[in-house]
Amino acid sequence: MRASVRRVIAKQHMTKNETPITMTSFPRLGVPGAFTQPYYPPHGPIARSIFVPDEIINQHIRFPTLTANIRSRRGSKVCINLPVFYDEKTPNPFKDPTVQYDLSDYPEDGDVRNGAAKDGHVYMDAMGFGMGSCCLQITFQAKNISEARTLYDQLCPLGPIMLALSAASPIFKGYLTDIDCRWNIISGAVDDRTEEERGLKPLNENKYVIPKSRYDSVSTYISQDPGYRPEYNDVDIHQNLPLKQKLLDGGMDEPLAKHFAHLFIRDPLVIFSESINNYSVENNDNFENIQSTNWQHMRFKPPPSAEDAIGWRVEFRSMEVQLTDFENAAFSIFIVLLTRTILSYGLNFYIPISKVTENMETAHRRDAVLSEKFYFRKQVFPPRYANRSGKSSNASPGGSTSNTPKPVELGPVEDEYCLMTVNEIMNGQAGQDGFPGLITLIESYLNSVNVDVETRCELARYLDLIRKRSNGTWETAATWIRNFVHSHPDYEKDSCVNATVNYDLVKAAETLGNGEGKGTNLWKGLFEKR
Repeated sequence: MRASVRRVIAKQHMTKNETPITMTSFPRLGVPGAFTQPYYPPHGPIARSIFVPDEIINQHIRFPTLTANIRSRRGSKVCINLPVFYDEKTPNPFKDPTVQYDLSDYPEDGDVRNGAAKDGHVYMDAMGFGMGSCCLQITFQAKNISEARTLYDQLCPLGPIMLALSAASPIFKGYLTDIDCRWNIISGAVDDRTEEERGLKPLNENKYVIPKSRYDSVSTYISQDPGYRPEYNDVDIHQNLPLKQKLLDGGMDEPLAKHFAHLFIRDPLVIFSESINNYSVENNDNFENIQSTNWQHMRFKPPPSAEDAIGWRVEFRSMEVQLTDFENAAFSIFIVLLTRTILSYGLNFYIPISKVTENMETAHRRDAVLSEKFYFRKQVFPPRYANRSGKSSNASPGGSTSNTPKPVELGPVEDEYCLMTVNEIMNGQAGQDGFPGLITLIESYLNSVNVDVETRCELARYLDLIRKRSNGTWETAATWIRNFVHSHPDYEKDSCVNATVNYDLVKAAETLGNGEGKGTNLWKGLFEKR
């Protein structure tokens, strides 16, 4: 491995003490004292945060406005509490020592006096803690709207699995936490729901009690694929019914109208006056204002305009960014290959949407990739496919059938899925009737298309990383970071990641990102078995 051209170019535009790194979260963002250069004091008028200064916010007017409007609409600062990781010398009960209870510059300073900071948790209070995180998102171009809807639905159950597999953020605000992923931090960081919408007060000024933040997992499937069953959309969701009726009257089908009507229960967070004063049906800025501030783990993206060459797209949004370009390439290519396999074989990954939500919570747990199980579909082939390899008794994938398959009688939805480990989902279950594993399916697809030997060998390296991360041979970035901290001589086993440990961790990330460190302890765990 070597540093990518992008890293080299980025470094050329930086000072000597700056370097491009790909860490999901900066471990000491928000600690007391200096964590930026130059130093700025926290508690500015926009975020009003106890921990982070307003100067870390992108100065384009959109972003300070987003920050202030989320706080204003919510009626308080955002409230994020992460369970602390209890080590040998961690105070128990743990009370976040960085919280200042005596501030009175803004009305929101009373949040912590009213119980915002929970015992046993690391408390954070600003949008910057979430939007200061980094991730690996992939957008796919579909050939038409139907294919885009298929990919949206079929990739949806994979979101939590890939979140757990790419876990890379165990440290927040200078403390080891008992979670491995960033997703819920961002969810809390942009949660603009009022007390009424969160169900804390009876509805009076608001229309709905909304179960989720506007940054959360998908709440409804949208495809009309033959494999879809209404039972999969097993969660009642609020919808903007007047808008939905307009969409239906205009010719949109029920599943897609439901999807957009659900997005449009939210208020816009930022409105530019020119978008209102110069409104045109040819311009979709006002649509994107709502669409782009519903941050779900999948995003269905219509063409920017009727005349635009860009077509229907789907964005896969759950994965965490990795320490090296090789890892980021491996995860990206894995998802790309999976989309080709889904479309080629007509695979069906549907499970009830409530189980996807449950899986997202499971994915956050420490070392979930090895210690937890996830709901996943047992039989993913359409009825004509009979065995684990993807071959059919009466057809090969993409081929013609020798006879027409008989209609399949559907049993209870609950019989279609079960709990599986990430290893079983990726590498397969034992036995002829066990789930074959996503990697097996991808390799079957690659066997069916013309791929030159050199490319196939390169793809094998990427798939091998996914395989070994899934079975525990290689560690997730989150586990590697934990092990780095635990083995550091200046770590005092009190859950606190001090400045020295943090500096050495970031330097290690720099070394790995530059494609260096092979043969050293830095490679142990991440690319070599410990």
